[in-house]
Amino acid sequence: MRSIVTIVEPMVKSIAHLALCAVLLLLAACTTVPVTGRKAMHIYPEGDLVRMAASQFEELKKDTPLSTDPELNARVKRVGNRIAKVAAYDLPNAEWEFVVFDDPEQINAFAMPGGKVAVYTGLFKVALSDADLAVVIGHEIAHVVARHASERVSQQILVAGGTLAVAAGTSDMKSSDRRLILAGVGMGTAVGVILPFSRLHESEADAIGILYTAEAGYDPRSAIHFWQRMAAEKSDSPPEFLSTHPSDATRVRKLRSLMPEAVAIYEAGL
Repeated sequence: MRSIVTIVEPMVKSIAHLALCAVLLLLAACTTVPVTGRKAMHIYPEGDLVRMAASQFEELKKDTPLSTDPELNARVKRVGNRIAKVAAYDLPNAEWEFVVFDDPEQINAFAMPGGKVAVYTGLFKVALSDADLAVVIGHEIAHVVARHASERVSQQILVAGGTLAVAAGTSDMKSSDRRLILAGVGMGTAVGVILPFSRLHESEADAIGILYTAEAGYDPRSAIHFWQRMAAEKSDSPPEFLSTHPSDATRVRKLRSLMPEAVAIYEAGL
């Protein structure tokens, strides 16, 4: 029987090589996220993502019913444009487009690279005021400004490269040992890298978005009540470490810590 050291050693060497490559890539492709100042890595061309997003968004508009409610459309465009005006300092070349999809069951919104933002009509069950809506749109605009999609793609490229490196480094091992190692790498990458990274993006979008919301003239304190109502809409949630999003309690706690700064910005503009 092979020792655990013999089994794991090729994986360790592969990961070490990957880590060195990652460091080199990080030095070559490191950028700074606006507002938060976090260092981020982008190894996939942003322009390519923007073009793909624009094409996909057009297809989505063809395949998904659009809301014909003039009030909802006016609200989304009004709030979206006010926040986009604030975000223009950090992302001046975005071509913002705000669309309302008619799906009462979807309590959701999303954004795509380049400035495509969609809100589903179901969200208005929870977004009762323009300030509530601003919390959501500010969050989505923050994802675009922070280039989170590009960073996720870059991460996926590195993860795929790491998996291939481990696969190559264990190619001469017994198939049962190799499967065990690859399964462990897959699980470890998901729980230890991909999910925490996603939660980081969500928290960062909350942080940037709440400041945009305040600067756009919407009371940021509405965020606490909004996310509490969103939490009440959920039947159940996975444990935080298995989720792409922070838990509701974590999200509210972090927003509370940001509130003094956001409220000061809001009140300064009154």
